Amino acid sequence: MPQIVILPHAKLCPEGAVIETEAGKSVCDVLLENDIHIEHACEKSCACTTCHVLVREGFDSMNEATETEEDLLDKAWGLEACSRLSCQSIVADADLVIEIPKYTINHASEGGH
Repeated sequence: MPQIVILPHAKLCPEGAVIETEAGKSVCDVLLENDIHIEHACEKSCACTTCHVLVREGFDSMNEATETEEDLLDKAWGLEACSRLSCQSIVADADLVIEIPKYTINHASEGGH
């Protein structure tokens, strides 16, 4: 079973976490099922960037991003080459290391930084 290592995030997961999961689930679903309340304003329909994550390890093991996801990621706060929308990132058999960015575009636009 693959593991997802969540790096510490000040609000969502201060201590970090290691989660065992099944292949075939989205990273967003795994986080939510394990009480890591990542934003997902579009209800996981690939219509926003609030579930943006940085895949620090295991990026190439996941499904490829669609053109729609890549277009949305261009609007994400803190975009990096390893950025994905967690609602679209499907866990494969490899372990992952995930970092949740400090802000989302919603948070920044609401003056939360």
